[in-house]
Amino acid sequence: MERKYEVMFILRPDVIGEEADKLIAGFEATITKGNGKLVSSEKLGNRKLAYTVRKFNEGNYNLLTVEADGSLVAELERRLRVTEPVIKFITVRMDEEEKRINKIKKLRSTKIKQSTVNAQAAQAAQANAAAAASQAAAAHAAAAQPVAPQRSVEQPAETATAPEAIA
Repeated sequence: MERKYEVMFILRPDVIGEEADKLIAGFEATITKGNGKLVSSEKLGNRKLAYTVRKFNEGNYNLLTVEADGSLVAELERRLRVTEPVIKFITVRMDEEEKRINKIKKLRSTKIKQSTVNAQAAQAAQANAAAAASQAAAAHAAAAQPVAPQRSVEQPAETATAPEAIA
């Protein structure tokens, strides 16, 4: 069963360009002879390593994308292990990664983003606050208008007014 793999390996920094090309061509030949398909081959260049590996602080990064059986990948890893200029390598099965990524994308597309929900809630709160403020302003304006005093039915008109001050 053919699966998709990414094989990243780091060559020593003192490996000359022609020698590196020859090594990469050898790995590519291993893949094609083993009935695998080389999807892509990339030279990522000379980079600094995160930590010292075999007394090297930098290395020449290379990436091979391969469609092959597990047995062919095991053979490629064996060759990488015994090749002296290769100081580090890793093989990642990409079909599982792609499945996982697609599953996450599908899950994310069905959910509403929390930031969107928060923004909508904030807009609703602002609208509610604006409505409450306009109602309060209307109530305040109504309270500020003078209201004529109401007379009670039992008191005559003369007594309803305040008595004059005695001088």
